[in-house]
Amino acid sequence: MNTYRSQFTASLDGAKWAFSTRRVRRSDVVGISDRVEEARSGDLVLGRVEKIGSHKRLQLTSGRGSELYPEDLVVVACGDRYAPDQFEGIARIDRRSADLLASGGVLGQMRQKNGKMAMPTSIVPVGLLTDATGRVVNLSSYAETAAQPSDRPAVIGLVGASMNSGKTTAAAALTNGLRRAGHRVGVVKITGTAAFGDFNAYVDAGAHYVSDFVDAGMVSTYRQSISEIESALDLLLGQAGQANCDVVVVEFADGILQSETAALLRSDHVREQVPNFVFAVPDALSAIGGTTVLAEIGIEPLALTGVLSLSPLASAEAEAATGLPIWTRDALCDPAKANALLAGATSTAPLCEVAA
Repeated sequence: MNTYRSQFTASLDGAKWAFSTRRVRRSDVVGISDRVEEARSGDLVLGRVEKIGSHKRLQLTSGRGSELYPEDLVVVACGDRYAPDQFEGIARIDRRSADLLASGGVLGQMRQKNGKMAMPTSIVPVGLLTDATGRVVNLSSYAETAAQPSDRPAVIGLVGASMNSGKTTAAAALTNGLRRAGHRVGVVKITGTAAFGDFNAYVDAGAHYVSDFVDAGMVSTYRQSISEIESALDLLLGQAGQANCDVVVVEFADGILQSETAALLRSDHVREQVPNFVFAVPDALSAIGGTTVLAEIGIEPLALTGVLSLSPLASAEAEAATGLPIWTRDALCDPAKANALLAGATSTAPLCEVAA
């Protein structure tokens, strides 16, 4: 092995590999290209931390967070980011510097940020990682393969009014309740940005199978085509069925007004795959406005949950205004109640009657 090759291998071995790269076979990486301006979403980038900003830690493939320091070498994926509470950015990088858009390992160009956020951590791209053929290594090459299970699992969707409305907490609680009721539960996060927080939450809740869009070859679903995300949903539901899950919880990231989520909720194909939803909201007004938006596209949630459910007064307001039951985290964790919610998802009777 020549000196350059030895130095390159040492650099990769010493780099911090982000969670977004978890499916990549490191042995496939044998070279590097300096044509960083040609990077597209999903391409692997070797970078050097220049200045620590908002994201001070990088989520690693091992499932833990690592403190970042100036001069650290990192392997991340070029990608887009949509996060009203943090950054909006696109899959574009410059050889002089790029922005760490998400701690799961997404590198791009920030276009705008929430006022409470500091500037993003700055990373200087060293180059795009390449395989033995000279092609840039991209996450799309490591997607799961299609599966055709004999039995189709029941599916419940979890959608929210906004970021931080309580979707993941509710999805994890429902997963735990269904598992304790004797079900083999799969969880699919179909939209969002690569990160291990939600992934780990579902594992901790006892899910038999957990996957997200990274397992379908995408680092982020923002600015991706709806047909590609629909195909990812088919792929991951098929994998859950092959893992012998009898029920799958599907989480849609961000809020119902986010472009990809809004389009997916209007998709006949998605609605066929995910016929019923639980709606997570932060407050009573969001419950009223959100259910109105959903009603316009023909969706009536089975129930409301999320941050709203922490407040008995807000819950009473929302229930009176919408006529929908409010499910707390504890209720979703309860095996009997989780079973009732599942029965409501597969029954034409109102959920209150099924639960009774």
